[in-house]
Amino acid sequence: MSEPLRKRLGANLRAERHRRALTQEALAEHLGVTARYLAGIERGERNLTLDSVDALASRLDLDALGLLTGRPPRP
Repeated sequence: MSEPLRKRLGANLRAERHRRALTQEALAEHLGVTARYLAGIERGERNLTLDSVDALASRLDLDALGLLTGRPPRP
């Protein structure tokens, strides 16, 4: 059985946050959400809509598909 997509999204978001050397609080502020909400996303507890994933990726200057899969899009 494969890992739920929301868990994969959370892990990829956490990896991106670490890559940028940001705390949850700093990233949450940048995204306009609470640190508690962000922590829930990173743990895979939040079931985001596709529009929310798209907005989140946009705020991070990332491709939404890349954020979901953990891989940058092909050129």
